[in-house]
Amino acid sequence: MNKFTLKNTLSRILITPLLLPSLLFFQSCTSGDEDFSAYLFAWFTGNGPGQEQVHFAISPDGYNWVGLNGNRPVIGADTISSRGGVRDPHILRGPDGKFYMVLTDLYVPDDGWTNTGMVFLRSDDLITWTSSKVNIPDLFDEFHDVTRVWAPQTFFDEEEGRYMVYFSMLQPGGYDIIYYAYANDDFTSLATTPEQLFYHPDNKSCIDGDIVYKDRIYHLFFKTEGHGNGIKKATSERLTEGYVMHDEYLQQTNEAVEGSCVFKLIDSDEYILMYDVYMRGNYQFTKSTDLENFEIIDEEVTMNFHPRHGTVIPITESELESLIERWGSVDDLGITTIGSERVKKINVVFDNQENTIYLPVKQGTDLTSLDPKFSSYFDAEIKPSGPQDFSGKPVSYSVSLKGAGEKTFHVSAGVDNNPVLEGYYADPEILYSENTGKYYMYPTSDGYLNWGGTYFKTFSSVDLVNWIDEGVILDLPRDVPWGRRNAWAPAAAERKIDNEYRYFYYFTAAQKIGVAVSDSPTGPFTDSGEPLINWKPDGISGGQEIDPDVFRDPVSGKDYLYWGNGYLAAAELNSDMMSLDLSTMKVMTPEDGTFREGIEVFYREGIYYFLWSENDTRDEDYRVRYAMSDSPMGEFMMPEDNLILAKDPSMGIYGTGHNSVLQVPGTDQWYIIYHRFTRPEGITMGRNAGFHREVCIDKLEFEPDGSIIPVVPTLSGIEPLR
Repeated sequence: MNKFTLKNTLSRILITPLLLPSLLFFQSCTSGDEDFSAYLFAWFTGNGPGQEQVHFAISPDGYNWVGLNGNRPVIGADTISSRGGVRDPHILRGPDGKFYMVLTDLYVPDDGWTNTGMVFLRSDDLITWTSSKVNIPDLFDEFHDVTRVWAPQTFFDEEEGRYMVYFSMLQPGGYDIIYYAYANDDFTSLATTPEQLFYHPDNKSCIDGDIVYKDRIYHLFFKTEGHGNGIKKATSERLTEGYVMHDEYLQQTNEAVEGSCVFKLIDSDEYILMYDVYMRGNYQFTKSTDLENFEIIDEEVTMNFHPRHGTVIPITESELESLIERWGSVDDLGITTIGSERVKKINVVFDNQENTIYLPVKQGTDLTSLDPKFSSYFDAEIKPSGPQDFSGKPVSYSVSLKGAGEKTFHVSAGVDNNPVLEGYYADPEILYSENTGKYYMYPTSDGYLNWGGTYFKTFSSVDLVNWIDEGVILDLPRDVPWGRRNAWAPAAAERKIDNEYRYFYYFTAAQKIGVAVSDSPTGPFTDSGEPLINWKPDGISGGQEIDPDVFRDPVSGKDYLYWGNGYLAAAELNSDMMSLDLSTMKVMTPEDGTFREGIEVFYREGIYYFLWSENDTRDEDYRVRYAMSDSPMGEFMMPEDNLILAKDPSMGIYGTGHNSVLQVPGTDQWYIIYHRFTRPEGITMGRNAGFHREVCIDKLEFEPDGSIIPVVPTLSGIEPLR
């Protein structure tokens, strides 16, 4: 079933005038410059099987992008590559009106990062392409031992009257150097021996070159591969020689980046510098008028796809229409934005086979008068407009777009309180504050490749449904010198000490557990200055020191800290709440082999409950099991069926795990707070779903004997507390 979700950022449309581009926008082309009216983005998706292929996306303004062909490849690697994969697509419009594409010929699943060739393609219309393979060792004896040939691009050399292809190469014992050579007349191979175009003055690696000509200067952007992993620039008055490096980095992030592409906005003096923040799995967009100073514009950019290293060219209205006619559809291009603030845009469900759209809306929305504010970047006609009654049967919307046809969508809406936080968050901890009378949510900030987030936020609520973002409470690079990465899975406690409330925050950083303190549940929190746990208990050789949980025993009044991945350990906290009594430490991993991580401990009616997550968080079968005990450090009693939270494919709910538990003070009303794959897109994301998660709350109920009734994960969630 072909489903995708509009991202939460799709509520914004930035309109940029689409008129006459500068001559320097790209090199000369036969169609009049005044014809440019849109943009084409060529990209690939990742390093796994089937991901190294050519994809296209289009935009009317350079800011708002929609993938063509249902975000499937438009050129398959199996038809053009010698290795089985192609990467880093670059397209050039030549002075002859034709298009020239070059790619890295590489299949990472088999080859790792070793390759020897490129792929050249030619087209008259951006639709039909002919290709040829260019293998460097076969052509040039002096490069017989090359081990990397990466990220080619093409520039038309007006002095030479031919196409210059530039790319990085690595030979044994050396470092990556950017070379250039000229293509033959039919652009099927190289006609000249590669020569050095640019090499780092300190003999360091440089890759991913991108040349822009501005004010009679050639600006060569490149990545400092393996040393800094950022974007620098070299400039020259000549295309093929004399480049002088500027030492400052140009990316506007502390993350590692690569694959820069600079393009000029139509009818503007502004340039966009975009690059692949590859450790986070997303792109960053910046803007400049001088190619020296760049400001982040990520909040103005929308994409319904996740690209890797790609490039952008301007296209004409007729070229845009041809691309839409070939690879566009009303499903993808007809409704591209949902403007209503009442709709949870990240969770909108498009079912293009059943022609339905489901709009999850926020608590308190009037379904009898809801205006989704549908619109399109591509001038689709959408009827009806204005508020509609969604309280009964679905509302039919007619959507038509030139070149893509017409379709009727049946649109329904409902109040979905899950997820409770908008955006990607995981590993939720919840705290009720006696001091403020509010609830506080402390999650992992998610959405970063391989769980690469570096900060923690908190959210407050009076009713568990409507949450206020209270901002960042702990920033690892700024606040935690011993652990600047991988901000994961916090826990929190409120304690009254010397008649004053204090808040203790236990967190994971760089696979170590730390503790920070504040006089407010919304921080800021001050780190203790060193890790609390950066060692393994005796007898433990595997796993990680992550996922802390703090618990006060209401019987003894003692505080305990639990932690572990692959094993479960516990120890009493000392009275300062910031150190452990190591004489009490105990390894207490459940013996049934299901324990992975995410321990949660609570007490009810004489029973201590231990909940944990089974399997990998990237697995759709990530789920919660439990045991009971008569002591916070005691032996476990395993119920016969101890699985209490799992996926529900019928509802599109997967990856339910890493929970906390809340008792409403003074009641026997209990809730389980957990994360799941983002819905509905997560199940289509493969392993990436494991760091695109969202937080949910459902009821937790018990049998008369104290056993936990299995939780049914819901979309509706819970009603607001009164």
